[in-house]
Amino acid sequence: MRLYRRLLLIATLLAFAVIALGAYVRLSDAGLGCPDWPGCYGHWLGVPEAHHEQLAAAQTYPDRPLDTGKAWKEMLHRYLAGSLGLLILALCILAWRKEYRSLQSPALPTALLGIVGLQAALGMWTVTLLLKPVIVTLHLIGGMTTLSILVGMAVARFDARLDDSINPRMRLLGAAALLVIIIQIALGGWVSSNYAALACADFPTCQGQWLPPMDITHAFSLYRDLGLTADGALLPLEALTAIHWSHRLGAVAVSLLAGSFAIALLRTGERVWQTWGGVLLALLLAQVGLGIANVLLALPLGLAVAHNIGAACLLSATLSINILMYRCDQRGNCNYADNAATRKGMSQSDRNPALGNSYH
Repeated sequence: MRLYRRLLLIATLLAFAVIALGAYVRLSDAGLGCPDWPGCYGHWLGVPEAHHEQLAAAQTYPDRPLDTGKAWKEMLHRYLAGSLGLLILALCILAWRKEYRSLQSPALPTALLGIVGLQAALGMWTVTLLLKPVIVTLHLIGGMTTLSILVGMAVARFDARLDDSINPRMRLLGAAALLVIIIQIALGGWVSSNYAALACADFPTCQGQWLPPMDITHAFSLYRDLGLTADGALLPLEALTAIHWSHRLGAVAVSLLAGSFAIALLRTGERVWQTWGGVLLALLLAQVGLGIANVLLALPLGLAVAHNIGAACLLSATLSINILMYRCDQRGNCNYADNAATRKGMSQSDRNPALGNSYH
């Protein structure tokens, strides 16, 4: 199991890196740095850099001039994502071995491998369909889903003994906070894939108004090309405004629910839940601050990437808390004891997973 745990930890960290690099590639307009997939101008390793290679690339793709900087960004993202896929494949293979199946179901690692395959297809369509917003957004959601499953698998293996009950209303609040964060991430992906982040350049108003003119119909028409309506006309500013404004409304919902959840955790009187509440509140405040700064500072690349990373961290923290509270509910106790003291006092039967304890 030690090998499995190490691979799971590495894969989780790598998933964070893939999301961060993917955001950097997208926000630096390098998503089409390579016109083909999975290679780049016909190169599986590296990009065309020699003079004769660049001439060949220009002849093969005359309408897609080579920018080696953008091409390298895109290929590095593909290499990192490919490495993550191989790690997840290894996890899936290990999960199906007899000694591992006796401790946990291989269903989740297998489902995760399927999601990775779908992610690869979405990555290809992102390039071949020229950044169609719905494909780019689904690709972002797929990346967050991959991260969420890895985080969930890691947290589910966390060693901790739990004692007191958690208020059922707190579980409901935690689930609601998680749901609105997921919706907000999808809205954020839609903002990014439509390049609507600067549709409102002021804060807290938008274009100097609390309720600016908006075109909801065209804003959320899914089957269309980048910058165009479903009829092929240019996407109006009112549509971009509606996309941006919906993300701001989502931020209000996240702030209210996730903030209330964090405060409820802080008020439990239990040290570990208070720690989680403090982490959640800090991540929420940082994420809101980054969102406001991106508007007021006209979307600097570093802050924009940090906002994407912040979303991944906020999602991971909220999901982790929900999983731990669910495990409390299943075990009938909910307060973390000191791990070292707990393990020291455990009997041999407590340590044996075959006897019904999940410590392994």
